[in-house]
Amino acid sequence: MNTISQTPWLNFIGGQWCEGASGQHIMVSNPATGQPLAQVARAMPQDVDRAVAAARAAFQRRAMLSLTPAERGRLMFAIARELRTMTEEIAELECLDNGKTLANGRNEVALTARYLEYYGGMADKLEGRQIPLGDGLVDYTVHMPFGVSAQIVPWNGPLPVGARSVCCALITGNTVVLKSPEDSPLSLIKFAQACERAGVPPGAFNLICGYGHDAGAALAAHPGVDHIVFTGSVATGKSVLRAAAERVVPCVMELGGKSAAIVHADADIALAAERVARGIFTHAGQICSAASRVLVQRGVHDAFINALTGHAQARRVGPGADGADMGPLISARQLDRVEGLCRAGVAEGASLACGGARVAGTDGFFMQPTVFHGVTPAMSIAQQEFFGPVVVVLPFDTPEEAIELANGTDYGLAAGVFTRDLKLALWSADRLVAGQVYVNDWWVGGVETPFGGTKRSGYGREKGQEALLGYVQTKNIGIRL
Repeated sequence: MNTISQTPWLNFIGGQWCEGASGQHIMVSNPATGQPLAQVARAMPQDVDRAVAAARAAFQRRAMLSLTPAERGRLMFAIARELRTMTEEIAELECLDNGKTLANGRNEVALTARYLEYYGGMADKLEGRQIPLGDGLVDYTVHMPFGVSAQIVPWNGPLPVGARSVCCALITGNTVVLKSPEDSPLSLIKFAQACERAGVPPGAFNLICGYGHDAGAALAAHPGVDHIVFTGSVATGKSVLRAAAERVVPCVMELGGKSAAIVHADADIALAAERVARGIFTHAGQICSAASRVLVQRGVHDAFINALTGHAQARRVGPGADGADMGPLISARQLDRVEGLCRAGVAEGASLACGGARVAGTDGFFMQPTVFHGVTPAMSIAQQEFFGPVVVVLPFDTPEEAIELANGTDYGLAAGVFTRDLKLALWSADRLVAGQVYVNDWWVGGVETPFGGTKRSGYGREKGQEALLGYVQTKNIGIRL
């Protein structure tokens, strides 16, 4: 299938499906073929104005706050039920506009429904506290929403990343304007349909699709926005933060990563190689917490390289709809960037164990699974985020050196340790500067576990109970009797 529909997909503002004010459309392409797939109504700054106005009106009439917490929770469960009925349709969309495999597309729907159900269950459990001040005084705290939450979602996982921040905002009484990514917006349009069918109050959730330089910039700088949630690159995140600083708007920022796995000599090398391969080659490495650096103790360095290279070369690269293990990169632009960084790594003196170039003979944006060795910490490929299926391997001698290397970038999103020594694992976890540390695996955790970065990887937390605290302010009420 080369196209989804000849009819343009629309924005969702104030409970209505609508074209953009300019009448222009964004062409969405299939990254597996490079061919046009669908058209989406292009939101411009005037559409941002409409969406923020709709969200503000909904907040002022207490569209979510007028519901009891239990009712808000049931609404999240209703959205989840609607989404589950669209599983196969959304999985196909994730293949066609995002490059995921069908299995990953189905998993995205299941994960999104799980977020909705988890936070639906939390809706009536976000409690304040009573503070004893003595006779004649009553003092207590309540959580209050910020107001209109602007949310800018990345192209690599738009459905679960968008839905988890939307449901956190809605169950705490906020209203939302979400800008979907122009490269892969279709699954979030299905999410908006699920919200509509489930009965989300008009204006409480608004969805627009536009380019970052106009719609995204207008949303981040809009005077009607009270709160910003952003997931994306460090460079774009800085622009969002500058706009937010002008109006002192609180933000939750999830930015890039260059996450390191440390493989000690006593580790199960076969297990470590398999888990690192999963951590870097899933969704063609287009995951912010991908295992993009591996630090290997010198005595097992060559054995690990051989094992990891075997996993890389065994992966079948092709369209997800055809049952491939690894799909394409999102765009020709991203493929050019990843391939260019690989060329830079070779020019700097690093060696390729495998890969290093695009897959020849295809019109799609496919990159070979790539393993670099002979890498030094100062090389650009050891410092810059590829956001592609490329892993760099560096040797180390002592645990102290491994920690220094792991912490030696501007990023601090995730890290991993492979060892049979529990004391060494805990010692390492204490010293790694990262928002999450995995031991003897990659991506340990789930919906229930907090996720976020340190250093230039951002701040604030998504997932888990901690995420809810990023969507509320604490109000203290003191009463003299």
